[in-house]
This record gives sequence, C-alpha cells and structure tokens, in this order.
Amino acid sequence: MSALPEGQHVLVIGSAGIDVKARPAEKLAPGSAVPGLIRDSVGGVARNIAENLARLEVPTVLLTAVGGDAPGARVLDRCRDAGVNVSRALVIPEARTGHYVALLSAEGRLDVAISDYEITRQLDSKYLIKNREYFARAALIVIDASLQDTALKTLFRLAGKYHRRVCADPTSPVLAGRLAPYLDRIEMITPNLVEAIALCGDPCLETVPVQDRDTALASAQRLLERGVHVAAVTIGVNGVVYASGTDRGHIPAIRTEIVDATGAGDAFTSAAIFGMLNDFPLDEALRLGVSAASLTLHSSETVLPNLSLELLYDQLVI
Repeated sequence: MSALPEGQHVLVIGSAGIDVKARPAEKLAPGSAVPGLIRDSVGGVARNIAENLARLEVPTVLLTAVGGDAPGARVLDRCRDAGVNVSRALVIPEARTGHYVALLSAEGRLDVAISDYEITRQLDSKYLIKNREYFARAALIVIDASLQDTALKTLFRLAGKYHRRVCADPTSPVLAGRLAPYLDRIEMITPNLVEAIALCGDPCLETVPVQDRDTALASAQRLLERGVHVAAVTIGVNGVVYASGTDRGHIPAIRTEIVDATGAGDAFTSAAIFGMLNDFPLDEALRLGVSAASLTLHSSETVLPNLSLELLYDQLVI
C-alpha cells in the first residue's frame, strides 16, 4: 500500500553500517567479564528507516556511504534484498564502513554505545548536488542527524528549491543539535525526550526524568514554537506524546517483552511516515509507529525482516 504517484519515491539520506550489540546475562562489574549474548546486524538510522519503508512497500531511495569492505557489501546487499534503491550509494574503497557498538542492559535496553560513522562526512554538498534529480522526484525527504553542517545546509536548500517536505530523526542527543537551525523547515521530527531537550536548548528541562509525559509534551510544544509542523516525542515505556498546529495528545506504549531496543525508534519513525504519506490522521499514523516500535522491541533484529502493514495492524494499540 503506497499513495505515492508513479515515478516518485521517499528519499532517505544518512548513515548505514553495522550494529554490534552485547546483552549481559547477569549484572556487570567494572573490570570483569560476564557471560551474555553478542550479535551483529545491519544498521544505521537512515538505513533502518529506508528498509522499514521498503518493507511497507514504499518506493525508497537511500543516499549513504559505505566502505569498500565486506561490511559495506553486506549493508548494500541487505538493502537491495529489502527493496531499497542503493544505486547511488557511495562505496569508498579506502574507507571503513560505519559501526555502532551498543552495550545493552540485561533487560535489553540501551546502556551505553559508541558510534563510529566518520564515513558519513563523505555525504557532502557535492554528493547531494550530484544527486539532485532524486530530490526533484521525491515525495518526501527523510534524514538522520549524521550529516555535517554544510551538507545539511545544501540539503535544505535543495528541498526548498523543489518544494519537498523533510522529516528528521535526531539520531542521538549529541547529534540532535545539528538540526536546530532548520526546525522551521522540518515537517515532522521524532526525538526521544533527551534528544528533544537537546533540540530545545532549554536547561530547565534537563533535570526531569527522561520518561516524563508532561515534560515531553512541553518539549513537543517548544519544537512547534521553533517551526516544526509535527513533533512526536517518544518516552520509552510511557509511549509517545505529540503536538501539531491543530492537535496534541498521548499514545501509550504496547506492553511487550523487550528482546533488544535497538532500532525501535527508527521503526516508529518509519511507520509514522508511512501513515503520513497515506494521509492517515496524525494520531493513527503515530499509532502505527508505536505498533512498529513494539514489534521491533520483541525482535533481536534491528529491522523486523517480516514487517508488513498487516502485521502492524495486528499489533496496533486501540
């Protein structure tokens, strides 16, 4: 199901690489090793969003960069298998493909992580301008915050030239601030509460719990005041709050066993975008996002391989 006119696509721009995830079987102690599970999967925020969209049968083009190494080949193969067009992805022989190493808690939630995505510097203004035809034919542009400041400036200039809407995933609290100068040009943004606080730049919000519903709604409202059209702020087990020019509300999370939290936020963003593309009411589009996040939490995969609209509706919170 896709409402896109023939010949159009969603253009996704940003990171693609390998996720390495470790989940301990017992409490960690400094300076010692404990048994647990270590696995890897294909990841990168932009790439995850692109794969989720493609699995929901949305024509999707991914502009990204990988190294000319085995991990890079694995990333591109996975994208092609899912139906993502990666024909214009950069393959840089001398570079190494990006990696994200996450240490999870025993419950499957993120504890700490290290992101090595130096390669995304190659997604520069020259590369974006070279691919401007994909901007011209895009129904929507989706970005993560791994892009450098000069690339973001060019990206929003191209989006403005072709009158294309931009949706953004802030990626991490460290990177989120890169999007701050462009909030008035973003159709929808989907931060978690910590990322929203970083975007708002409001020190008064920094002392509250990271899953506080009232604070999340206040941060969503602040993002609207800075020009965002739709702000959806995720708050973990408490679900998501949202605000737009005409609506605001809260959608509870779907209670589920957490196997691995990696990729759940990207799944939320993807399914919400799918709903927006198909002109669903905002609350229904975000409910699809909550459904997708719940399904991903219950999977050891960063992107659910059998994701479908039918599966989303089966899981949908009422």
